[in-house]
This record gives sequence, C-alpha cells and structure tokens, in this order.
Amino acid sequence: MDTAVIDRLGADSTSSAPAERFAAAGLGGLQDPFGRRITYLRVSVTDRCDFRCTYCMAEDMAFLPKRDLLTLEELDRLASAFVAKGVRRLRLTGGEPLVRRNLMSLVRSLSRHFATGALDELTLTTNGSQLQRFAAELADCGVRRINVSLDTLDPEKFRAITRRGELEPVLAGLRAAREAGLKIKLNTVALKGFNEAEIPDMIRWAHDGGMDITLIETMPLGEIDEDRTDRYLPLSEMRRALEREMTLVDVPFRTGGPARYVDVAETGGRLGFITPLTHNFCESCNRVRLTCTGTLFMCLGQEDAVDLRAVLRASGEDAPLFDAIDRAIARKPKGHDFVIDRAGRRPALSRHMSVTGG
Repeated sequence: MDTAVIDRLGADSTSSAPAERFAAAGLGGLQDPFGRRITYLRVSVTDRCDFRCTYCMAEDMAFLPKRDLLTLEELDRLASAFVAKGVRRLRLTGGEPLVRRNLMSLVRSLSRHFATGALDELTLTTNGSQLQRFAAELADCGVRRINVSLDTLDPEKFRAITRRGELEPVLAGLRAAREAGLKIKLNTVALKGFNEAEIPDMIRWAHDGGMDITLIETMPLGEIDEDRTDRYLPLSEMRRALEREMTLVDVPFRTGGPARYVDVAETGGRLGFITPLTHNFCESCNRVRLTCTGTLFMCLGQEDAVDLRAVLRASGEDAPLFDAIDRAIARKPKGHDFVIDRAGRRPALSRHMSVTGG
C-alpha cells in the first residue's frame, strides 16, 4: 500500500467511515494465494445460544466470558473494514445472533453501506427462536433474506435435538419473517437415524411455504456428547433416496455460499446441498469468518487464525487494520481437511461451530 495514501487516510481517520475513505482512495479488493476473490464475510456476534443442538454443542457448554467479546462498535468497525476491502456480503451468525443484547443496533449501523453501494447484502443465520420479535426490524434495516436452522417438524424430536427448544416459537418466527417480506432458506442437517425419513416431507412443506431448503452434512467440529459417526449421512446417499420420489434438476443458481442447488420438479422449489465431506466446495471459496472475539479464520476447517482484536485496539487508525487483513488473506489455505474419523472417533477440530460461526 502506498505510504502517502496510508498517511492521507490515517490523517482523515475521524472524518468518514473506513469503507467510504478507502473506496475513495481507489483501494480495496481481497485475493487469496489461489486467485480466489474474497467477497463474503461471516461475522459471529456471540458464541452463546439458547439451544444446545446435539450435533453442534455439548449439553454443558463453557461459553466465553462477556468481557472477551468485541463490543458492537468494534464488530462494526471490523466488518466495515472488510467492506472497504471489497467484501460485498456480510452474514451475522453465532451461536444464536439474536440473543446478543442490542444486536439490532449493529444491523442498522451496517446497513449504511447499502446507501454507498459498497455492500450488496446483509443477511443472518438464526435458529428462529427470537425471529418473531425481530423479523420486521430486520426487514426495515435492509435485510432481504435469512437462513433458519430447522432439522425436524416433529415437536418431540425438535425438543430432543435442541435439548431445550420448542418448535412452535420457531414456526411463529417463520410466519413473522414471511409477513415482513423476508426470503427464507431453511438449513437442515441430515442426520442418519434421526430425520432422514422426514426430509422429503420437509422439502414439500418448505416449498409449499415459499421457502428454499438446503441439506447439510454434519461437520466434525468440537467435542459433543454423541458419536458423529453414528449420525453421519452422506448427502450423495440422501440425494439418491430423494430421486426415488422426486425429480431433481441441477441448476447454476448460487447465493454466494457453498451450496449446490437443484430444482424439484414436483414442488417448483429449490433444494440445496452443502457437502463438506463427500464433495468439498473449496475450489470456489470466497469467504472468511470473524469470531466474536476478533479472531479471523481464513478457513472453517483449519486452525490457522489471525487476531484482529489486538490490531483493532492498538490504534484508532485504519491502515494497520487493513495491513493485518491483507496479511491474513495471504495465508488462506487451498481447502479444509474435514473427515469423519471412524477409527479415533474424534472431531476434525476441537473448536465448536458456535465459536467460529455458522
């Protein structure tokens, strides 16, 4: 980065937001060592969740002390720095993002980047438990679509897999989101011996309600209270089972994430497949993940990470932060090493998904 440009931007660090300053200077754009443009940032705003889904968390979770979390203002500054560097899509995740106190102030603040044209999309992944309360405000802030995690439509099974959740508030949240005009995509983790027989009916139900649905293979992240090898269901098998009663037509549709999509001829709806184990999506990876403590993971399936919190708090100027982001992206690996370990029965990585963000 040109020193004169850095000096000029640093001297002007209080006059305008980072995205606007760096865009005006003609800077921006993130490219990893393999030529992939990084245009998508997932921001975990909390590691806490009001559910304890069996494939995601242990029942007795030790969450981060609140003092370790970035403030909402710091999350805004970091996310805005990535927008300035060419990120076009932001997704807020958790844990469960809507349990973070005053989260909507962050959503509203980040939505300012729509007005400058720097941001194409601001989205959210949620378990739906708090959605009835916040759906209208999300839409008012410019959020146009959301992902809702939902693994079963059976109230008893829902209670069992979430350990403490109730299905009806989630269904009420989905209704509220549709009434607010939000486009909904359901995320369903396909679990052997749990919901595989239910998935065809879930697809029909989702499409009848105007919602897309994506099936996801369980990911080997973090120690949990059950053996993932018992629940792992390859989506190649699930697709073959679906094709016995549905016509699935591959389509080039993409949302910026890792899913590959088909149209279901019988329902007229769209079905996605996320296959980190049977067919990884690394060759087209355009995303990085920022945790609620300011740690940047360049790959969900690798431990290499960069502490941006220290850089953020060391200076009110933007140039050091931008340099740290550039150095981090230069370390982004070609792909992940996910595998279901049937011998050792250990997770691929020790950290839980709620730490990195979904």
